[in-house]
Amino acid sequence: MPRSKLVRAAAVVFVLAALVAAAPAQGRDLLTVEFFSPAVDRTMKYNILLPDDYETSTARYPALYLLHGLTQNYTAWGLANGAPFYAGLYDDLIVVMPDAGNSWYVNWAENEDGQSNDWEDHIVRDVVRHVDWNFRTIARREGRAMTGLSMGGFGAITMGLRNPEMFISIGSTSGALEYGRQAAARIRGELEPRPRRTPTAEQAARRRQPNPLIGIDGFSSQEDRTPRGTMFATPEQAEAYDPFTLIKQVPRDDLPHIYLDCGTEDRLISGAQELAGYMAEENIPFNYMQMPGAHNASYWIEAIGHIMSVQYEVMQRALGQRPFGRRRAAN
Repeated sequence: MPRSKLVRAAAVVFVLAALVAAAPAQGRDLLTVEFFSPAVDRTMKYNILLPDDYETSTARYPALYLLHGLTQNYTAWGLANGAPFYAGLYDDLIVVMPDAGNSWYVNWAENEDGQSNDWEDHIVRDVVRHVDWNFRTIARREGRAMTGLSMGGFGAITMGLRNPEMFISIGSTSGALEYGRQAAARIRGELEPRPRRTPTAEQAARRRQPNPLIGIDGFSSQEDRTPRGTMFATPEQAEAYDPFTLIKQVPRDDLPHIYLDCGTEDRLISGAQELAGYMAEENIPFNYMQMPGAHNASYWIEAIGHIMSVQYEVMQRALGQRPFGRRRAAN
């Protein structure tokens, strides 16, 4: 694995660090890591939040992975959705915010233009491995959780169910949980195809405009961040990324803890309610929350505090530690 480039406000020495620069944030400082991902054959970045005593301790820490939504990027949770503030409430938690473009966190069935679009492998193999190699994580299932918003909620639940040996807790806030089965139904002709919209010249120009916040060569515009190829070529490939199918295939004892929430004004709430209903009927342990809110940052800023507290507690219990044993009191 190539060496890392680490970005931060103050100069800090890490084993594989090559570059340090500033990233302002409330609460903890955001560190931006640049590395090469073989799964997608390109240089990628992720943001990470380290405990305040990381540099002076020798401890290992549990890690929570936060996945962004469609058209977002690795900066979303840190700059807009409150992750640095809430992470600052915990003395012993690493928070990782990776990037997967507009990929839906799927290993695409067919690629075009010489691209490699194994985006599930990018997260569960390359990002996790890079974090575990370069930071003092508790590099096993009990010390690893993952959640995401919208597209990222779909990704966290599906990847967690497809790789249950890797994560003790998986979660979704405002997740597009029905995406996989709807894709399967469209391929079968049971649902109308998604309407194709022809962008105006202005919209097309905006899609080609790089976002300076992302700062990844060839991967900073919406056009570049949208994979070229076919996500699912058959219904079976789509169903392989359907949480409603996957949850029935994972042995009960191997299921990770599952967290779901959604705003009551969000059209995606039906998927969360249906999956929660199934788990309740099957007596599968889970957490569910719905509260007033829509599909927007205002809701996610409220939700992240609850998500983090639940998944932190699940990891602490799995690690045999007292829940909230090192949680700070909020001011």
